[in-house]
Amino acid sequence: KRAMAQEHQEYIQTKVNPTLENLVTQVLLERPEAPVPFMIRWLASQQSGQGASVAPPQKSEPSETDRLRNEIQALQQEVRQLEVQLGKHTDSLPLGASPKQEDSEEEEEEGDEDDLHQEQIMKHLKSGQRNSVSAEAYGDWNQPKAYTPVVVPKSEEQKQRLLEVLRSCILFSSLDIGSLDIVVDAMAERRVDSGERIINEGDSGDVMFVVEQGMFDCLKRVDNHEDVVHRCSAGDFFGELALLYNCPRAASVVARETSLAWELDRETFNHIVREAAITKRQKYEEFLSQVPILANLGQYERAQLSDAFRTQLVTAGTSVLRQGEDGALFYLVEEGELVAMKSEGGEPEREVFSYSRGGYFGELALLGGGHDVRAATVIARTDAKLLWVDRNMFERLLGPLKIS
Repeated sequence: KRAMAQEHQEYIQTKVNPTLENLVTQVLLERPEAPVPFMIRWLASQQSGQGASVAPPQKSEPSETDRLRNEIQALQQEVRQLEVQLGKHTDSLPLGASPKQEDSEEEEEEGDEDDLHQEQIMKHLKSGQRNSVSAEAYGDWNQPKAYTPVVVPKSEEQKQRLLEVLRSCILFSSLDIGSLDIVVDAMAERRVDSGERIINEGDSGDVMFVVEQGMFDCLKRVDNHEDVVHRCSAGDFFGELALLYNCPRAASVVARETSLAWELDRETFNHIVREAAITKRQKYEEFLSQVPILANLGQYERAQLSDAFRTQLVTAGTSVLRQGEDGALFYLVEEGELVAMKSEGGEPEREVFSYSRGGYFGELALLGGGHDVRAATVIARTDAKLLWVDRNMFERLLGPLKIS
């Protein structure tokens, strides 16, 4: 069984994973409405040597697509047959028998045929990118490694500066103090000159970056030239996709001015940051999808918002915000009940609205349109648990929303 598991691991590493990584990257970048036809066309373009770009289907392409679909179905059938054969073979082994010894004679007879199949699959899934197992896939054939904390020497002044940056960064907001200290120890300071290219699109990536000072342009190749698709400033981060999905760099990053960033290695990210981020996303994404004001957000924006939200516990009778104050935070109600009280023309406050799970308030002061102060006072009727996000993140993610 151990030998068979090793064969499975090698097969995935050398034949399956490289193309899957590239395919997932292209799907994430393009986000097609119909992902299955897009993936089929992309695989067809790889086989015909057209590169990673996927052109819209032309009239001359249906036969190529059909042929590729038939090949995929044939490969899937072969996999199912192999699974059945492997299951029968292991069930028929006598107690204590070695699968490797039992298979030795069959391997000699089937070796030539297996080599032919592997050669065909390799041609079909050929890729020059990194040969590594996806970080999400673990099993008997790919056990996660034990993590040894990395310590990069730095002064107390550097540690304090870095802590301030990480506390303002949504990716690290869910870490406890102990985990945050491990991340601080592992990060390395990186000073970048203006115009220096810190990441190249298509390269493999083993580090991500958090910006302390300066500004970076994220560039994407489009029709033989590079377009700026995003701009990162202090508190922003980039390069995390290559670590989250174990895929090539999705874009290039160039310093727009002399800048200071901190880099974090893959192992620390996967063992400390990634698990905490995924746990928080899973907790809040379904909840956020049920909030009416967030209905127009895509899955990626909702995932970012899940990272950005902070938690606030309030006791019954507590004022969360007051009428007339400047607005800086947007709130969602995760648990409990709250009430909005409003006073007009010098009259006593009266209840104008109530909130329960999924309710939201504070959006008017952030969306603009003449509302630059709180329009009402919001008080907790019961003990409540709130999620909140500040003005900068709100405008980045929710600014385009219209309130009817």
